[in-house]
Amino acid sequence: MKRKILIFGLSTLLFASCVENDDKKIAKVEKKEVNKELPVTVIPNVPVGAEAYFSPDSKTLIFNGKIGEDTTHYVYTVNIDGTNLKKINDRGDDACSFFAPNGKSLIWTSTRDNMNMKRGDWKYPQDYPQGAELYKSDLDGGNVVRLTNNENYDAEVGYSPDGKTVLFTRQIDWKLDLWTMNPDGSNQKQITFTPDWQEGGAFIMPDNKTIIYRAWKKSEEGLDKKDMHLFTVNVDGSDMKQITTKHGTHWAPYPAPDGEHVAYITVLPPHNYELVVRSLKTGVERQITFDRGFDGFPAFSPDGNLLSFSSSRGNKKGDRSLKLYVMDVSSLGIGAK
Repeated sequence: MKRKILIFGLSTLLFASCVENDDKKIAKVEKKEVNKELPVTVIPNVPVGAEAYFSPDSKTLIFNGKIGEDTTHYVYTVNIDGTNLKKINDRGDDACSFFAPNGKSLIWTSTRDNMNMKRGDWKYPQDYPQGAELYKSDLDGGNVVRLTNNENYDAEVGYSPDGKTVLFTRQIDWKLDLWTMNPDGSNQKQITFTPDWQEGGAFIMPDNKTIIYRAWKKSEEGLDKKDMHLFTVNVDGSDMKQITTKHGTHWAPYPAPDGEHVAYITVLPPHNYELVVRSLKTGVERQITFDRGFDGFPAFSPDGNLLSFSSSRGNKKGDRSLKLYVMDVSSLGIGAK
């Protein structure tokens, strides 16, 4: 990492030296911990689930599940010990979801009111379900309020930590951009306007001002291999910065409560999806999963002690279904400051 050090005095030089020495120490520790995972626990009673996010008290997860007689994925909530499983919606196809920061309501994605439209496929951006809308509900799925109404793809939704802003991805004419709105669905604003980058998978960081997200180039969508990179941008759309530059996959970022680290998915040769934690200040990274199965969709608990993720680890050959896991990351020291 290139650093420009302006000589403002001995104290500045000493500080820069300390930062570099700390990075070297961290790198040495991480080298010793290769192939050593922190404690991991599967969430019981959830045979198929993905993209799980914590409640404000760090005790419950909201996720997309396919359970029992479900023929598609729906939004569910469950305690981290596997108890109190609740189905939130029961029609259409559901996707991304999140807890309101006050813990009193949920926000989620569904095609429930546009089931007459082409179904689409959540896995392929060229075929994302148009008619996916955003909804708000009580914690048990009652009192559903529709927040968007445009027959576009509205998904990949989350709140700012202070609960004042909803952030989501909208696809118009197959172009993905970041949008914000008020929690009641009013004041919808487009944030990104890049001609080629396809922005999404975004979350607002603990400062309530900065967005972390991933993007790929639309011009590369047909290629066997396309780069995905991490970016930050202010909530008002200013000061866009590319965080990763190396070729490869940098996908599904999620900010740590300390506001200084982010977890995301990378792909190691030949096709191994793993999770890493990256310092946004120094660029130092630590791999935290080590399994031949798919490990993805990381999310930190608000208290910084746990990380939820989705994995195919332990599946029989050919079974690509995902289960929910939590990792004890309390030793990383990335809780709120």
